[in-house]
Amino acid sequence: MQIPVINRSHHPLPCYATPLSAGMDLRANIDSPIVVEPLQRTLVPTGLFIALPPGFEAQVRPRSGLALKHGLTVLNAPGTIDADYRGEICVILINLSDEPFTINDGERIAQMVVARHEQAEWLPTEVLDETERGEGGFGHSGR
Repeated sequence: MQIPVINRSHHPLPCYATPLSAGMDLRANIDSPIVVEPLQRTLVPTGLFIALPPGFEAQVRPRSGLALKHGLTVLNAPGTIDADYRGEICVILINLSDEPFTINDGERIAQMVVARHEQAEWLPTEVLDETERGEGGFGHSGR
C-alpha cells in the first residue's frame, strides 16, 4: 500500500524495523527539548502529514520500551488518525512515572499502525441472538 505523505520534519520517514513489524516509530519534531513532569501530559508534533485511503486508519500506540523504562505512554491509546484528516500527526504523551522525562528532537515517541476498518450500520431490533456467554463480562470467565 502506498500512502501520500508530507514530511516537514528533518527526520527520515517512519519505517518498519523488521520485515514482520506491524508498527512504525514516530519521532518528535521539536525545536527544543520538552520536559514532561510526573502526571503531566503534552502534545508532541511529528512534522508528518498523511492521506490515508478510504477504509483505513492509522493507530498511534505507545512504545513498550518508553512505557516500561520511563512510564511514558500515549494518553488516548490507541489514538486514531482518520482517512479524511490532513493535519499534522501529533502524539499526546503522559508521564505516569514519579520522575521527569525529557523528550528530545528526533526521539522515537510512539508507534503507528495502519489498519483496515469497517463502518457499521445500526440495525434496530428488540431481541439479540443467544450465546453461551450471554451477559457475562468483566472477568466472568475466571481468567
